[in-house]
Amino acid sequence: MFKKVLIANRGEIAIRIMRACRELDVSTVAVYSDADKNALFPKYADEAYHIGPSPSSQSYLNMDKIIEVAKESGAEGIHPGYGFLSENPVFAKKCKAAGIVFIGPSSEVIEKMGSKIAARKLMVEAGVPVVPGYDKAIEDVDEALEMADSIGYPVMIKASAGGGGIGMKVVYSKDDFKSSLVSIQSVAQSAFGDPTVFIEKYVEEPRHIEFQILADSHGNTVYVSDRECSIQRRHQKLMEEAPSPVLSPELRKKMGETAVKAAKSIGYENAGTVEFLYSKGDFYFLEVNTRLQVEHCITELVTGIDLAKQQLLIACGKELPFKQEDIKITGHAFECRINAEDPLNDFAPSPGKITRYRSPGGPGVRIDSGVYMGYVIPPFYDSMVAKLCTWGETREEAISRMKRALYEFVIIGVTTNIPFHKAVLSNEAFVRGDLTTHFIDDHNILEAVKEVVEHEKEKGFTLASVLGNNSRKTAVATAAVSAYVNAAKQQSNCQQTK
Repeated sequence: MFKKVLIANRGEIAIRIMRACRELDVSTVAVYSDADKNALFPKYADEAYHIGPSPSSQSYLNMDKIIEVAKESGAEGIHPGYGFLSENPVFAKKCKAAGIVFIGPSSEVIEKMGSKIAARKLMVEAGVPVVPGYDKAIEDVDEALEMADSIGYPVMIKASAGGGGIGMKVVYSKDDFKSSLVSIQSVAQSAFGDPTVFIEKYVEEPRHIEFQILADSHGNTVYVSDRECSIQRRHQKLMEEAPSPVLSPELRKKMGETAVKAAKSIGYENAGTVEFLYSKGDFYFLEVNTRLQVEHCITELVTGIDLAKQQLLIACGKELPFKQEDIKITGHAFECRINAEDPLNDFAPSPGKITRYRSPGGPGVRIDSGVYMGYVIPPFYDSMVAKLCTWGETREEAISRMKRALYEFVIIGVTTNIPFHKAVLSNEAFVRGDLTTHFIDDHNILEAVKEVVEHEKEKGFTLASVLGNNSRKTAVATAAVSAYVNAAKQQSNCQQTK
């Protein structure tokens, strides 16, 4: 096992990996930017190193600086978390060249899956079903129009190097094709430095269903659980659940085995996710995420498997401690991504100081977060405040617990999307499990969000009032959090901080 691991990330995912390391008796090294000087994750780590100014390009994306810190601190491995450098094959290569273990798949696998066009071709060769389309880059507008005509509208124009829901657009008619093509090429160049795009058939009434896989270096590959990720805005996930309510045991097994086939076909090792589009009984390969997913928590809740620990063990050459037949799904789990953003203002980010904070608790509730009362959410990074997860013996119980947990969750000082989650959970179609990736628009969820906000204004949200207005209880809450932060600071003073 590693003696020391550097976590090349920030916020809640950095703390999540550090928790796994601590349970395995592995020392941790944090790296932080100017904006994260007072964040929890560098205080939680055994050592913390400042690596530069706040912009990601000068800190969390500075490969050479991160590797320099890893060498200086004596870290044997680097865990990239998700985002930033987690799917960057160049960084994985640099780690290997420096004699440091990259805790994830090989740079070759990351490179293969980094191009959606290349990934489609590999999956076709492996016998994995893909969405009908063309496995070649668009080079000529007239040729692209012919492709779209032969596939049949609507079609999807997608950035080959895309990710995170960026660089995708549905085109419903020939009249809109050229302008859409130019738009997506521009987005792809700006976001990924690569204007390459391709075309595939747009799947009607799609559901986004993904399978968590684990693969070791001894030839063992398993699918751990499926997750439904259909509640999205602009192709970005906001709420997930495990398992998907639409899959029968037979279909779950078929899709899981297909995910394993896809992983084995590219020589995958470590944790990863094979994503599918599902529609009317059919499923199609979408992409492979070569990292730990944001929503990995709900898979852990329904299977009892610690995915972060397994990543570390696999990277050390350990064999998976279970076979496919040993993995069982028990109960149901949900994750709500609690973001500092305003759902009634086009989900605009809402950075700022958290003046009051009270996290929920009780049976079946899990919180992954990197914030505290008094913490200032910086404008430079993702707006996530916390991942709120609930587990129940049934889907209905997990929903009820999530409603209760959202009622208890108080965040004052910044606008959050908590009202959005409340609106979704109260929607009848959602409760039935009738989901598609267009759920928000199809069910006019933003209007329901307005109603939630107005209702809470009229009612005077009780818990928020306690923390925001009751001076005695506020003082108690403030003192408790201050004590926690001061303890963390005292711990950090004993650390090797640079």
